[in-house]
Amino acid sequence: QVKREKPENIPDLKYLVNEKFTALESKNSDSDLQRNEKYIYFKDQVKEMRKQYNDNEAIEQIDEDIAVTQSQMNFICPITQVKMKRPVRNKVCGHTYEEDAILKIIQTRKQQKKKVRCPKIGCSHADVKGSDLVPDEALKRAIDSKNKQ
Repeated sequence: QVKREKPENIPDLKYLVNEKFTALESKNSDSDLQRNEKYIYFKDQVKEMRKQYNDNEAIEQIDEDIAVTQSQMNFICPITQVKMKRPVRNKVCGHTYEEDAILKIIQTRKQQKKKVRCPKIGCSHADVKGSDLVPDEALKRAIDSKNKQ
């Protein structure tokens, strides 16, 4: 539209952008947030931290929380592109992978005397080590529960 108009007829672009932004913002809802992958991951991290500092918290409560969100969780390994069986979480960047797949990459790159970059697209973590990996028990339970259904 701007290219077609004469310079004196150019509309107020700031106003048009604000108008468009307001229209898009009004379409957002809480349910969109509940389905957002980063929001779900953040909630899972908070639950995991709470569990570590409060061992008395019942496993049933965690499983119930997972049941609510498990349909939205990502069970696919970024390396193998198949559903994980033994997920491990990287303590540094927080991404999860199939244990055998990431360990094989670490071993291969170590033989080549090279560092391992996190295989999750967009992650900037460039030095994944075996010592950074911990079993992701919450995700494992969610996968097992989903498999039972």
